[in-house]
Amino acid sequence: MTRKPELLPGTLDMLILKTLTRAPLHGYGIALSIKRLSDEVLTVEEGSLYPALQRLLLQGWVKAEWKMTETNRRARFYTLTAAGRKQLGVEVSEFEQMIAAIGRVLAADSR
Repeated sequence: MTRKPELLPGTLDMLILKTLTRAPLHGYGIALSIKRLSDEVLTVEEGSLYPALQRLLLQGWVKAEWKMTETNRRARFYTLTAAGRKQLGVEVSEFEQMIAAIGRVLAADSR
């Protein structure tokens, strides 16, 4: 039985913000988009997603509006704000620095 990798701490907000650069989405749509775009490697559980969305709302990085889904259900649709777009840039930069640092450690000769 293979285990799915877990999201690295601190990456969920970045993934949500990036997902919302494409279009406003409801929570389930965000989770589905992340799963689909990651070739089903990354799965975002409701227990993590909705607290993260609430945190992003409180920070002013997303805004929410009640609308009807394509299946005629009422859902909160989230949209990236200008502050959220700026924060996404910060988070991507920090993430890239972390990945580069990890890469350097992994590439180091072990003697």
